Amino acid sequence: MQSEIRNKLLDAFSKQDSGFVSGQQVADYLGCSRTAVWKHIEELKKDGYEVEAVRKKGYRILSTPGKVSESEIRMGLNTKKMGKVISYFETIDSTQKVAHTLANEGAGEGTIVIAEEQVQGKGRMARNWHSPKYTGIWMSTILKPNIPIHRAPQLTLLAAVAVVQAIEEVTDLSPMIKWPNDILVNGKKITGILTEMQAESDKINSIILGIGINVNQKREDFPEELQEKASSLNIETGSEYSRAKIVQTLLAKLETLYELYLSKGFIPIKLLWESYAISIGTEITATTINQVLKGKAIGITDEGVLLLQDDEGTTHSIYSADIHLA
Repeated sequence: MQSEIRNKLLDAFSKQDSGFVSGQQVADYLGCSRTAVWKHIEELKKDGYEVEAVRKKGYRILSTPGKVSESEIRMGLNTKKMGKVISYFETIDSTQKVAHTLANEGAGEGTIVIAEEQVQGKGRMARNWHSPKYTGIWMSTILKPNIPIHRAPQLTLLAAVAVVQAIEEVTDLSPMIKWPNDILVNGKKITGILTEMQAESDKINSIILGIGINVNQKREDFPEELQEKASSLNIETGSEYSRAKIVQTLLAKLETLYELYLSKGFIPIKLLWESYAISIGTEITATTINQVLKGKAIGITDEGVLLLQDDEGTTHSIYSADIHLA
């Protein structure tokens, strides 16, 4: 089925509060015959959608394939820009890599690259990100903010707030943020965020915002070396979650915060970030490229830089580091 027709068909379903949409309504919306509608519905069924047909009521979707495909995400997406263009893959080396290519080719702001599986997922500091198939959200979003280059790291903190708010809305969990962008539940990592920039000497061309969320993994899905450090929404709650629903919620939160940031600056984002921060006010060890610093995390600057006060009372500005809680 052509992507455009499928998107319009799913859009017709999402507009109906009752869930049912008549065959004639669909035909009018798509601009085709009732016979063509039936064929399109059959194509949906072949792709894993469970569709109920009731005489005099029409059709309604009972269940979806449970993927994070363009169709799944579009059905219920409530944003103006984020996710309006979706590049979906079953298996990919890295969503970040593809997003960089698309941005270089002129992809618009809000374009997302999402995959069921990454085989070369990228984490911070050149680490790999474990991304098994059909279990998590592996997504990169292209942003094009008109801001100075030195403010780009603020978007990492913004993304962390968006992820926490999305998880809070979809689950009963209360995630916390470990500077700058690790999302923890019960002390274990649920989410990682990687922000990369395409820029000239004085101008940002694009920000590629990579987000990986462990959603439905079981403990045994993680490599042994990660089982004590990482977790998933499923492990923490015992429930399975619709990954597409989380993506929709995340994109809506991201859009709201991004619009707030562009209009009001970083201060509102900073206050939200600090309200979720687990490391502020606690003893930490910060391992940078050049040194290891120990002390109390006393806050972040208006630029998003972490401030660490050591035992001698000296305050250090931490721009990039591995943070370990005492």
